[in-house]
Amino acid sequence: MKTYSISEVAKELNLTVYTLRYYDKEGLMPFVERKPSGTRLFKESDIEALKVIECLKSTGMPIKEIKVFIDWCSDGDFTLQQRYDMFVERKAVVEAQLEELNKTMELINHKCQYYKTALDAGTEDIHKNNKIGSF
Repeated sequence: MKTYSISEVAKELNLTVYTLRYYDKEGLMPFVERKPSGTRLFKESDIEALKVIECLKSTGMPIKEIKVFIDWCSDGDFTLQQRYDMFVERKAVVEAQLEELNKTMELINHKCQYYKTALDAGTEDIHKNNKIGSF
């Protein structure tokens, strides 16, 4: 079975070695084996687990809550419901984030159109009745 060094994993996931060491210190990587010298040996499955950790982190989930999820994974099948519920909750959080981003994109698109029209006309006066104005 192929193993990877911490620097190879960091490069693969676009993280720093420091970040991976921090995750280990916080208990997010109990699955990673070590050589007798203490060097971490990452397997492909460890990299996949780290991708899930990064996914949860990108939703705004705190490290302490991610640790709870990792513990649930270690506890086995009797925590399937908790893990499912957690992902349903994360899905709702991401859907709300997407909704906010879509509203932001609508305003940005409007302002792009506003400024393009003003540029083409050579003046903002073309938008005199526009309540948003030049901001």
